Amino acid sequence: MSNASRPRRLPRLRRLLALATDNWLARGYLAVFAASVLVMFLFPDSGFAASPLMLTAPLSFLGAVLPFGPGTEGGGAVEVSAIGFWAVWLLLCALVNAAVLGALAAGSATAASPGARAPLPRIADPSEQNGTDTARSARPGLQRTRALLAPAVDNWLARGYLAVAAAALGFFLCAAYVLPDPGFAGIWPLMATAPFSILALLVAAPVEYSSLAWLNPLIFSAGVALSALLNAVLLGRLARRLRVREARPAA
Repeated sequence: MSNASRPRRLPRLRRLLALATDNWLARGYLAVFAASVLVMFLFPDSGFAASPLMLTAPLSFLGAVLPFGPGTEGGGAVEVSAIGFWAVWLLLCALVNAAVLGALAAGSATAASPGARAPLPRIADPSEQNGTDTARSARPGLQRTRALLAPAVDNWLARGYLAVAAAALGFFLCAAYVLPDPGFAGIWPLMATAPFSILALLVAAPVEYSSLAWLNPLIFSAGVALSALLNAVLLGRLARRLRVREARPAA
């Protein structure tokens, strides 16, 4: 077989950029992100100034633990370099999120493609068919759930993210139930699993001011765990799309 007939393997960066720009969902997200950056510059004191950070979460929140960013002191050149680094980091976070949405849209389009043909089913013996139908009807929901959650555990990107989210959540639970003063321990799982964890915070907040205040950390932790799982599924779908090779040309 000649080298010309072999499938070309695009670099993963080019695949990432392609996923971030080749469908309406990803392009729409980038347009909203660009508008939020414009609002941040035009209205820096408004409540919408933090919109770029929220739109690029959770990766953008990693900038909080980096020693180099807005607010860095040390003279004009250092401050300009810090702001430039932060701007590039924010753009990379936006591209990754857009690629995640692009992978989600591409996967949905592939599943709904009318040209994709499924293999013809094998005609089984009546007794064998009855046993197979019984086994399939016994756990259809479980099989569907496993298929939906598979991207969260079958690749290193999603598993690494889940490990980080689990560490942040474990630290929060330890601070909430073991340490005398938990402080702001909840900020770490909140940032690690944003933006969906914002909903968990909104749900758990009213419980803190009721007679069931002790349930607040548990409700928040459950919401954070679900948010981490959802983020891991999306990252896993992105990892799958990045591994897909170009189709071989017809001989």
